[in-house]
Amino acid sequence: MMNLKRAKLRNKAGGFTLMEMIIVIAIISILASIAAASYQRSVWRAREAVLHNDLFTLRSSIDQYTLDKQKAPQSLEDLVTAGYIKSVPKDPMTNSSESWVTVQEDSLMSIDQTDPGITDVHSGASGTATDGTAYNTW
Repeated sequence: MMNLKRAKLRNKAGGFTLMEMIIVIAIISILASIAAASYQRSVWRAREAVLHNDLFTLRSSIDQYTLDKQKAPQSLEDLVTAGYIKSVPKDPMTNSSESWVTVQEDSLMSIDQTDPGITDVHSGASGTATDGTAYNTW
C-alpha cells in the first residue's frame, strides 16, 4: 500500500504540464519584445547624440579655420588637410562621410577674412528625429 502511494506521487511530481510551459514561454516572449523595442530606441538616441556631437565638432572646426586662415574652407576636406579634424566623420544617420550638406555664403565672418566659403554644415539624412525635427535642419 505504501509503495503504491509513493509511485503515484512520483509520477505526478515528475515535470511541468504543457500548459505551464506555454505560459512561461509566452511571458518570456512578451518580456523579450519589450526589451528589444527599448534597445532599438536607445540605439536610435545614441545615433542622434553622435550626430549632434559631429555637427558641433564640424561647425567649431569651420569657425576656427576661418578665423585662423582668414578665409573660409571651400570643402570639408580643407579641414582635414589643415589638421583641424582627423577625418571627415560619417553621418550616423546615412552612414556616409559624403552626405554632409554644406552651406556656402558670401558673407564674411570677420573683418580680416578674405574669401567666403563654408559657413555651416547639416546632416544629409532625410528622416525625422525623436523630437520631431528633421535631421537636415540640425
